[in-house]
Amino acid sequence: MADRTPNEETDVITLEFDDGEEKECIIIGVFDYNGKDYIALDPDDGTGDAYIYGYKEVGDDEFELMDIEDDAEFEAAAKEFDSIMKG
Repeated sequence: MADRTPNEETDVITLEFDDGEEKECIIIGVFDYNGKDYIALDPDDGTGDAYIYGYKEVGDDEFELMDIEDDAEFEAAAKEFDSIMKG
C-alpha cells in the first residue's frame, strides 16, 4: 500500500487499544465478505499493514468496529481484502 497522509477528503478515525495507546488510522474502505461487512484501516505508520475489523452501521454516519475473534474468519477476511486491493 502506498503511504498516504490525511487530507480533507480522507476519513480518519482514532483507535484506542486496551493498553490506552491511541493510533490514528485512515479508513481504506468497507467491504463485504461471506455476508458480513468488514472495514480496512491503514495505521499510516509506514509498515504497509492494514487493520481489519468487523463493521456495523448503527446510525447516520455512525458505526461500530468489532474485533474478529475467530482466526479462520480473520484470515478469510484478510485474504479477501488482499484480493480486492490487487484488483
